[in-house]
Amino acid sequence: MRVLIIIPAYNEEDNIARVVDNLEKNYSEYDYVVVNDGSCDHTARICREHHYNLIDLPVNLGLAGAFQTGMKYALYNDYDYAIQYDGDGQHRPEYMEGMIQMATEKELDVVIGSRFVTERKPLTPRMIGNSLIEFCIWITTGKRIKDSTSGMRLYNKRMIKKLALTMNYGPEPDTIAYLVRCGAKVDEYQVHMDERVAGESYLDLTRIIEYMFRMCASILIVQWFRNKEL
Repeated sequence: MRVLIIIPAYNEEDNIARVVDNLEKNYSEYDYVVVNDGSCDHTARICREHHYNLIDLPVNLGLAGAFQTGMKYALYNDYDYAIQYDGDGQHRPEYMEGMIQMATEKELDVVIGSRFVTERKPLTPRMIGNSLIEFCIWITTGKRIKDSTSGMRLYNKRMIKKLALTMNYGPEPDTIAYLVRCGAKVDEYQVHMDERVAGESYLDLTRIIEYMFRMCASILIVQWFRNKEL
């Protein structure tokens, strides 16, 4: 079984070495690729100096473009599973084995590394938005996904092909909702995530609200105009 960890990275010069060194040292059974998304800082230089496996995009494509680049790499190299994994150090690699085991035993298409399978959501603006997106997914698919905004997700070979070759399917909750509607088997695996220790998230309150409404509109309206097929 071949597993690829896809690490989209944009301006992560303060985090990328710590993230990748940990994977190389302690989780060498998995392959990885860093997709530098046209960073303005020294992310790409650090990757080259450390001889990391790197795809260096010449311009910033955004998360969706960087993610699809990684999925194309996974498809071309015939991986069985691909794991989306943030370059900011918030995701913990010790949960990957459990996610793979769950996907294999239950024959799942997608496993979401979820913070809220057994834990309660805190009452913050971001988590209020998370709950609203959860509600939109439930009323359109009939499935409860408690942490659809989690950036740690595992995809099987069928999903790798779908997401590598189809435009406009980024690693976002609306894509998860669409895949569920198309018959994909999706489940959640309890994980814990660390706080970012360096750099800054682009999600301020304004962007959180904008993101929430964009995702809800896509789930409630846009997804119904897409072909329902896998």
